[in-house]
Amino acid sequence: MAGEVSAAMGRFSLEWLVLPGLALAAALLLLALCLLDRRTRRPGEPPLIKGWLPYLGVVLKLRKDPLSFMKTLQKQHGDTFTVLLGGKYITFILDPFQYQLVIKNHKQLSFRLFSNKLLEKAFSISQLQKNHDMNDELHLCYQFLQGKSLDILLESMMQNLKQVFESQLLKTTSWDTAQLYPFCSSIIFEITFTTIYGKVLVCDNKFISELRDDFLKFDDKFAYLVSNIPIELLGNVKSIRKKIIKCLSSENLAKMQGWSEVFQSRQDVLEKYYVHEDLEIGAHHLGFLWASVANTIPTMFWAMYYLLRHPEAMAAVRDEIDRLLQSTGQKKGSGFPIHLTREQLDSLICLESTIFEALRLSSYSTTIRFVEEDLTLSAETGDYCVRKGDLVAIFPPILHGDPEIFEAPEEFRYDRFIEDGKKKTTFFKRGKKLKCYLMPFGTGTSKCPGRFFALMEIKQLLVILLTYFDLEIIDDKPIGLNYNRLLFGIQYPDSDVLFRYKVKS
Repeated sequence: MAGEVSAAMGRFSLEWLVLPGLALAAALLLLALCLLDRRTRRPGEPPLIKGWLPYLGVVLKLRKDPLSFMKTLQKQHGDTFTVLLGGKYITFILDPFQYQLVIKNHKQLSFRLFSNKLLEKAFSISQLQKNHDMNDELHLCYQFLQGKSLDILLESMMQNLKQVFESQLLKTTSWDTAQLYPFCSSIIFEITFTTIYGKVLVCDNKFISELRDDFLKFDDKFAYLVSNIPIELLGNVKSIRKKIIKCLSSENLAKMQGWSEVFQSRQDVLEKYYVHEDLEIGAHHLGFLWASVANTIPTMFWAMYYLLRHPEAMAAVRDEIDRLLQSTGQKKGSGFPIHLTREQLDSLICLESTIFEALRLSSYSTTIRFVEEDLTLSAETGDYCVRKGDLVAIFPPILHGDPEIFEAPEEFRYDRFIEDGKKKTTFFKRGKKLKCYLMPFGTGTSKCPGRFFALMEIKQLLVILLTYFDLEIIDDKPIGLNYNRLLFGIQYPDSDVLFRYKVKS
């Protein structure tokens, strides 16, 4: 998962204005907003870019080509500037050596206030804004995504992978063709859900597939949900959300077998603050499910896509996996005998570098904070004043696409994070070592607590696919990013590719 549920959120557009039947209302609303918003730049504040559209500001230009547009603003105004995006004034800090200005000002720059409001919009969770104790206790549950608890999760995940592959994919002795994105989403969703929430006691093959389909429909509208668009204008997404929340209610989840520690601990906290029948418990579980799969699915897609398109990367990763299996005395036989520990998966530096490179090219996760009071940010290049009620943001794609840090940043290089046969963790800008050089999981208090789980899940799945299957791309074509997830998360592809697979003889 590429960020805690709300750490990644940040899209603020009014795209509902272009929906049929709303033209007149839109014109009147924009006129009113134009008259109301007379903000100008105050002394000491960063450059202000409002754009020519009332309320919307520069959102259309940003959506068209986010990285190029932000680089243009950076060239014109420097590393710090404020833009109007969908009614929100956001001060972007682009210099990686100034990221600490956002991270260290916990009291004045609030992550919790920002995230709780968005949790209510997206998942219909209202109590977190009122109950800080519950919020704190839920955050303590993230300890079960690390250490020995993570080892237990990985063991459960391997058993679920074994069941999925032995019952379905390992029977594919002749070439089978599939679209890459549905293939990735199907496997990731089922494995993640069964590992965290358990399995249905009564055999129901339709349960997972229906839940997945509903979830993907919900996720497709997620960026609109966290904007200021009334949910009533988003088609049937409200009814779909209600259906999923009911599916994840305490009553229905009691029918599942094999709860993970992290889920059990969250359920215990929720039942402490809600009555058992309260559907908001299901809303919390929907939020956690979204955080668990919504970014892991596109990450898996991009990792597979780049491996399929780059034979040298595929060969290097396969060779690394083969050497590990030989060193641990494991053979690629019939059935499913492979078992790798967290430490062994962590030793696959070529595989990890491939995943990191895919994340570098596809992640638009933006660290966002709510300004609780007027504040002066003191940087080496000067002081900047930010206003109460505004947002302050770190925009990592500028970092990920910086040619001073990453040579030929537009290219995929599977070994970019390898140096002298070891993990490369040292990168420089202006001759100075960077503390942050890859940020798909956020940073500071909003850094994704499930990042270790997500990485291990993708590694396990890729090890199995590359060990047991021949894989070939059919549509060998370049694919771009779909910027519907602008300012948060791993971007979806703007199209799909066909590939084929079969069990190795």
